[in-house]
Amino acid sequence: MESSSIDSNILSLSMLEEDEHSHHQFSSISKLHSNVPTTTSVHDLLECPVCTNSMYPPIHQCHNGHTLCSTCKTRVHNRCPTCRQELGDIRCLALEKIAESLELPCRYISLGCPEIFPYYSKLKHEAICNFRPYNCPYAGSDCSAVGDIPYLVAHLRDDHRVDMHSGCTFNHRYVKNNPMEVENATWMLTVFHCFGQYFCLHFEAFQLGMAPVYMAFLRFMGDEREARNYSYSLEVGGNGRKLTFEGSPRSIRDSHKKVRDSHDGLIIYRNMALFFSGVDRKELKLRVTGRIWKEQQNPDGGVCIPNMCA
Repeated sequence: MESSSIDSNILSLSMLEEDEHSHHQFSSISKLHSNVPTTTSVHDLLECPVCTNSMYPPIHQCHNGHTLCSTCKTRVHNRCPTCRQELGDIRCLALEKIAESLELPCRYISLGCPEIFPYYSKLKHEAICNFRPYNCPYAGSDCSAVGDIPYLVAHLRDDHRVDMHSGCTFNHRYVKNNPMEVENATWMLTVFHCFGQYFCLHFEAFQLGMAPVYMAFLRFMGDEREARNYSYSLEVGGNGRKLTFEGSPRSIRDSHKKVRDSHDGLIIYRNMALFFSGVDRKELKLRVTGRIWKEQQNPDGGVCIPNMCA
């Protein structure tokens, strides 16, 4: 009985030592794995220290091994931004090879993009990603605000104090005291909310060649493909005459200047605008009316039919 008790104690001690050895071995393996670079840390290595964008070949390095992208190499006047040593023409081929093997999520993953791409395809995707943030659509100022649509709507309302309206029809009056002095002018932006979407109505004065003109156009606060689901019309007139325009709103992905320069909207030459304004032609008084509608697919005929909002 006594011998059996001793053997049992020896066995228990042996098992305890084995467990401690296994735990120590497991801890060592865990530490080893924790030191292995993750995709995130490798991605950090591929971040240019100057512009913070992902680096693409050629990736340059200084004599001390600090890397930077080819675009920023000229910006720093051939001096390493980290150690200030002179940069030569050394390529970091190892980092370029690592980049070729990576697959990374889109940089707009936090905004909802689920896509994962090979490293060299990621940049091309991000340039056209539907989840990338939008620039502020306010015209007439160099506003640097970017964000999703709900953020920009609140930004336009609170920071730019734009006119906010609900409904898909509008009737706006634009006045200019001295229309003979033609310069670039931008009237207050108006934002309309209908069909669960937001639209920006612009009205501007500028020179078209040698001719002074006024122009009204609509932009959709969303992506280009979704903008094609909507149409709008604009009308201006007076003294028994009228001009009309009908088309699809452009996305705010296109700047207001790009839309204006493409003449994609209702263009009114100054002489006609003054004719619409009244007999004295001393003051611009234009009334622009319009409506927005959504194109819906007819399941029977396969053609689009307008869907008017209430």
